[in-house]
Amino acid sequence: MADRDEGTTRRKVALVTGANKGIGRGVAEELAARGMTVLLGARDARRGEEAAASVRAAGGDAHAVALDVTDQATVRAAARTVEERFGRLDVLVNNAGITGSGRVTPDQAHDQVPSSVELDMVRAVFETNVFGVIAVTNAMLPLLRRSAAPRVVNVSSHAASLTLTSDPEGPFASLLPSAAYAPSKSALTALTVQYANELRKDGVLVNAVAPGFVATDSNGHAGVLTVAQGAAVVVRLATLGPDGGTAGFLGAEGPVPW
Repeated sequence: MADRDEGTTRRKVALVTGANKGIGRGVAEELAARGMTVLLGARDARRGEEAAASVRAAGGDAHAVALDVTDQATVRAAARTVEERFGRLDVLVNNAGITGSGRVTPDQAHDQVPSSVELDMVRAVFETNVFGVIAVTNAMLPLLRRSAAPRVVNVSSHAASLTLTSDPEGPFASLLPSAAYAPSKSALTALTVQYANELRKDGVLVNAVAPGFVATDSNGHAGVLTVAQGAAVVVRLATLGPDGGTAGFLGAEGPVPW
């Protein structure tokens, strides 16, 4: 990226992790369409640049940033890039996440049944879905504190809801138990509240979002929602006004039960 430019620094600056495809890319596209400068975080630099080029071709201001949320060196490098290029960050969308089971639907995740799950899988899922969020958020917080209206959105899941998943007659009753993905997202929503409680005095609004069952690579495109539909609620929380809430867990339908 070039040296800091006054024209671009007047735009709001957003960083979306895991943004080269799926919900993350949909969020990046929509934020760019709303006039933000969007940084697309991606583990694969080539795929990140291809996604950013596509957003630019549609008229958006977008840049790829090499970012593996499980690699502290790339996290620190990404923070330096934002600092040097823009001097602040207005929006952070922690979207990068893994299921741990590959391209399967929740009812096929036999390898996540608690009594037989491999601990290495659980560790890998938490490394990305929880610890990676802590790493990126903490690296970006000094830059977010320089924003007039900082927003953090953590992309969770309806599977994180203890209320929904514990209901034997509810929507998750037919799904296999999950010892990795669902608990990681439950931890993420709990973590969201802790960040919100710490940062509310500084005006940083921190919320978790459940986009719904979106057709993406992670579920073999078995989802019933389009990427644009899933991204909509993420974008809404990323663009909350000064009276917007914090410490929430929301889906398109409204608050998701904890």
